[in-house]
Amino acid sequence: MITISESASDKIKEMLEEEGTPGLFLRIGVKEGGCTGFSYGMGFDDEENENDKSMEVADLKVVVDDESLKYLYGLIIDWKESAMGGGFTIENPNATATCGCGSSFRTAAAAGKPDSDC
Repeated sequence: MITISESASDKIKEMLEEEGTPGLFLRIGVKEGGCTGFSYGMGFDDEENENDKSMEVADLKVVVDDESLKYLYGLIIDWKESAMGGGFTIENPNATATCGCGSSFRTAAAAGKPDSDC
């Protein structure tokens, strides 16, 4: 299960409205790469693939591909405001290590792989 905070949901809905394209949904995934092994991907899409899992989270349609889903179970997405603006934060209980920039992570299964530079 993926959780999206109220502030993140409000921001995503605002961004979807600004897009002005009907039928868009939030796609979340992971891919190999980044400083610690995997990096997150989050954006809008309008096409579902055969291996996608669709769910309703915080009044948003969220789609995740099967391969990414195993890394994202329990994921919490939040939106934080700061003096420098705002941004999404991701808390992933499956991550055993994260990069200083916060955009990549490593799981226990990948713990033996060496880090690359950020």
